[in-house]
Amino acid sequence: MKKVLLSFLLACTIMGMAQKKTAANNFKAFKNKTLLIYTTADSTQLRLALTDSIKFVQLNQPLETQTCVFVNPNKTFQKFLGIGGAITDASAEVFAKLPLKKQQEFLTAYFSKTNGIGYSLIRTNIHSCDFSSGSYTYIQEGDKALKTFTIDHDLEFRIPLIKKAMQTAGGKLTLFASPWSPPAFMKDNNNMLKGGKLLPEFYQSWANYFVKFITSYQKQGVPVWGLTIQNEPMATQKWESCIFTAEEERDFLKNYLGPTLQKAGFGDKKIIVWDHNRDLISQRASTILDDPAAAKYVWGIGFHWYENWSGGEQMFDNVGNVHEMYPNKNLIFTEGCTESFKTEHYQWWANGEKYGQSMIHDFNNGTTAWTDWNILLDQNGGPNHVANFCFAPLHGDTQTGALIYTPAYYYIGHFSKFIENGSHRISSTASRSSLLTTSFLNQNGKIVTIVMNQSNVKIKYNLCVGTQTAEIMILPHAIQTLVY
Repeated sequence: MKKVLLSFLLACTIMGMAQKKTAANNFKAFKNKTLLIYTTADSTQLRLALTDSIKFVQLNQPLETQTCVFVNPNKTFQKFLGIGGAITDASAEVFAKLPLKKQQEFLTAYFSKTNGIGYSLIRTNIHSCDFSSGSYTYIQEGDKALKTFTIDHDLEFRIPLIKKAMQTAGGKLTLFASPWSPPAFMKDNNNMLKGGKLLPEFYQSWANYFVKFITSYQKQGVPVWGLTIQNEPMATQKWESCIFTAEEERDFLKNYLGPTLQKAGFGDKKIIVWDHNRDLISQRASTILDDPAAAKYVWGIGFHWYENWSGGEQMFDNVGNVHEMYPNKNLIFTEGCTESFKTEHYQWWANGEKYGQSMIHDFNNGTTAWTDWNILLDQNGGPNHVANFCFAPLHGDTQTGALIYTPAYYYIGHFSKFIENGSHRISSTASRSSLLTTSFLNQNGKIVTIVMNQSNVKIKYNLCVGTQTAEIMILPHAIQTLVY
């Protein structure tokens, strides 16, 4: 027995020494290696520009007077799925009005990894939403059996754009779909707009509607990776909307939608619950995921950033709370945009910084994928059939044919262009609150560290990776991607 115990202890000692040696070797691997720095900065012409190439040197004990970003590639966290945006009816209609040359520029700008920012994730709407030219469904009113179901509407603009995006991205995009409202006759207010609830007698019909949607899109060569149950289920909006309490969403999922998808052969489709703001996310997640019969169908929890509508702070910690409670479920940011569109704010830097802040905090709190709202809108922030005009990273002027790039496009690009699908987030912290940071380890061994300067002054900081360091300068109100 003693021999067995001694052998076990010896094995553990050797294993521990090997792990320490591996970690030490990992850190030494950065010695004399090149660090590439890409920068976007306010009040400059720098936009995702390669601004420096420097070498790592030996790290001495950092001092409290120094500003540092500490990265530990030995501490890995969630797997990265992708970054992207929404191809809505509005986006597709604006795209169709652009000159062919600008259409190609748009596709390259978003979906090319080499010449653009490499979007790999797409959200789309199940029949109409506010960013449609008008309300519509895929069936005739009153057709509970869905005999008249057709996606002919989407074949004119939306599906052609999705296909072109897929082609530009190399033939594959991860696409998920969201409904804003069931058809009016299925609801207690007999209206697709202004909230209301799905009537119990239509629960099965509505679940069948999802199956019809997936089947129809896939017949057109557009694979559907997943879906959310309801966009913003606690918001009564002047546009398409429908209310589901946490218990109602749970019961619809476990008794109707989940079993119906499985029966139709779509049990592999990823189901995302909530799809609303961070403020109530913990209660929604607990109600659904504490029920094993519902939880078994759930791939993850989706969330938006509009909880600060009254001027308060964004509730990033709530995302981390859900990640702590349910570490085996995924977190996905499903929508965010800057509202209250004004042409004079196209280049308003704060719009871009909001993206950087949200993406860094969300990833650091366990988020695995991040999806912007409309990828393209016109010069008026639309079209939108209820005048809910908003910003997009790119705007297309349908009168002049111009394509307008906003700061948000570049801030998103500092993540989407460099972080590879399948990478893992690694430990990354800053020693000063003026800097925000997150890091990922790509499958090819490259580390991607994003650093964002929220202050009005340029900051000199040390990137510290184990026993190696590099001294870097970041401009005021700038974001950098470090690749090494």
